[in-house]
Amino acid sequence: MVTEHGPVEVRRSARRRRTVSAYREDGRTVVLIPARMSAADERRWVGVMLDKLAAQESRRTPAAGELAERAARLSEQYLDGRAQPTSVRWVTNQNNRWGSCTPAEGTIRLSHRLQGMPEYVLDYVLLHELAHLLVPGHGPGFWRLLEAYPRTERARGYLEGVASAGRLPHAREPRESAPREGRAPGATG
Repeated sequence: MVTEHGPVEVRRSARRRRTVSAYREDGRTVVLIPARMSAADERRWVGVMLDKLAAQESRRTPAAGELAERAARLSEQYLDGRAQPTSVRWVTNQNNRWGSCTPAEGTIRLSHRLQGMPEYVLDYVLLHELAHLLVPGHGPGFWRLLEAYPRTERARGYLEGVASAGRLPHAREPRESAPREGRAPGATG
């Protein structure tokens, strides 16, 4: 099913009795529902869960203007204000990288997949791209610029873990995830 929020996969489970939950996975939303739920209830709950996820993500996702402010703060704090992008924005067409930079134009693009990740991870990726405005490649001079950021290794480890988890087969239904749970029709306490 495809909605205004993108592709949605509904997974029915005989083990699931009363709860409905949803999470994002590989560019789509997965909604977990009880197997006995009617088609009408399924449609209603898909809408409810999509709205909950969108609200949750909007609280965690900096707007484009906030990204520019964040970039300026990071540049000042770690790069002596020397990296000054002309634009910083979210993009949805980067599925194989976390961010990109075009030094000649001064533009930075961050993958939408970073939305909702911990702030120190977002800051690392943004700082990484800011450093590219000063040093185009990944040579020793580039990495020296990132040494000042105290969470570089932790952020890189987090991103490597996310990338690795994306390559794992999904053998069974994952544990319920955010937004926590909604009660299905007819559920009791």
